Amino acid sequence: MESRKNSDRQIRRANCFSAGGRMKTRSPSVIVIGGGFGGISAARTLQDASFQVVVLESRDRIGGRVHTDYSFGFPVDLGASWLHGVCKENPLAPVIGRLGLPLYRTSGDNSVLYDHDLERDEQEADMSISKAFSIVFSRKPELRLEGLAHNVLQWYLCRMEGWFAADADTISAKCWDQEELLPGGHGLMVRGYRPVINTLSKGIDIRLGHRVTKIVRRYNGVKVTTENGETFVADAAVIAVPLGVLKSGTITFEPKLPEWKQEAINDLGVGIENKIILHFEKVFWPKVEFLGVVAETSYGCSYFLNLHKATGHPVLVYMPAGQLAKDIEKMSDEAAANFAVLQLQRILPDALPPVQYLVSRWGSDVNSLGSYSYDIVGKPHDLYERLRVPVDNLFFAGEATSSSFPGSVHGAYSTGLMAGEDCRMRVLERYGELDLFQPVMGEEGPASVPLLISRL
Repeated sequence: MESRKNSDRQIRRANCFSAGGRMKTRSPSVIVIGGGFGGISAARTLQDASFQVVVLESRDRIGGRVHTDYSFGFPVDLGASWLHGVCKENPLAPVIGRLGLPLYRTSGDNSVLYDHDLERDEQEADMSISKAFSIVFSRKPELRLEGLAHNVLQWYLCRMEGWFAADADTISAKCWDQEELLPGGHGLMVRGYRPVINTLSKGIDIRLGHRVTKIVRRYNGVKVTTENGETFVADAAVIAVPLGVLKSGTITFEPKLPEWKQEAINDLGVGIENKIILHFEKVFWPKVEFLGVVAETSYGCSYFLNLHKATGHPVLVYMPAGQLAKDIEKMSDEAAANFAVLQLQRILPDALPPVQYLVSRWGSDVNSLGSYSYDIVGKPHDLYERLRVPVDNLFFAGEATSSSFPGSVHGAYSTGLMAGEDCRMRVLERYGELDLFQPVMGEEGPASVPLLISRL
């Protein structure tokens, strides 16, 4: 009965957003497009400010590129799985701390490959990471590596490609290190990210299976149309769909977005990193965090995350990125799992077959069309900020709008908070109800709770 009451309550609230009736009250209204961390944090901010909010999500679940799966009998994340920066400066840390969710701190990679004489400032034109290496080796032939040493270098490039979800010959040498790295290392979400997104979304009117195809903006509001022809009308909209979806053009804007905004969408890179999660009957591998496979090229290298150290479950996660990830997406799930096992058998010939497996496909998934954003050669880093800047009553959120924390969950979360607050102020200005003396969001929030961090 309780679920029926909740459903009826949501239906009554939904009428406030129907195209036919406009608003039944003068309460400000916002449509949030996208139910990932960016969209949900924006919706949370606005609903807590007494706005009427509806979230339109194309999938049959919330979370977006954060997806915790329980089919093994325990949680594993097919998408994002780390809190990058286990510290109080991380905007997501207080939420995780209050929920009492444990983190497993994975080791930082403090390896140094070379100290060379190639300075970024001496090159007017940008270049790729791989070309930068070539220049170094041409200037310092004595640094050229052969045999195992060369292969190890390729493995480190492979790890770098995983960080950016892109090949080294497309990553900008000028901008690759422009993001802000928070202190505290990287904390793996032992129980997955789903408890976090579920908590943030509690009580919000979320419409699953609502794929947006058109957004019309006018001086007095916005009208949003979904794939099934349903329309929603509100004062403003927060657009928190993945960059890959914006690039695809499947959402029509009327009028068209300004040229500077469209250029930001076009010129930011979006990469692919996938996971092939292998569940075994028992552990047969060393007690290390990562198992690496070296090769003559970064494409031939690979690595496995050992979840047993963090969770106690006999699970390895194969994590291909860039072109390799694209090629594996062309395979069936079974073939992809077999490919991952073959890589494992290169270093552990007696590796057992998995009893279960899961395969992500973020590049071909129409709801994401990529894993996360990165800086491509020849394009400025300020594209992230351009993508974030509002256009009239359209506000933008998501990891690709974070110039400080692109490609991260806390980046998506923080831009959602920012978009929600910007939207709140802009709409209330129009209503003439903006309280200039209201405390800044977060100033009087609950005290932070220490994070539960383990290291085995």
